Amino acid sequence: MPPSRKGASAKRKSTKERKPKRKSCSMCAEKLTALDYKDTLRLRRFITERGKIVPRRISGNCAKHQRWLTDAVKRARVIALLPFTAE
Repeated sequence: MPPSRKGASAKRKSTKERKPKRKSCSMCAEKLTALDYKDTLRLRRFITERGKIVPRRISGNCAKHQRWLTDAVKRARVIALLPFTAE
């Protein structure tokens, strides 16, 4: 006998709920060809107060530029241009 479907409709999203519009990638909009680890002003926009890298879904970056950003932030941390953690 199949399981009861009593609460199945409660799990579905209502038709009035909508997904928020995706942010566009700021680096694609500026048509960057490379992201430099020495550009700390740009990199700080994508780091929280605690020193964490902001995820894609919040920053709005595309996958390619998020990878560039991650590499640049990690390089800047190693040579002490950016902090690893909050002070």
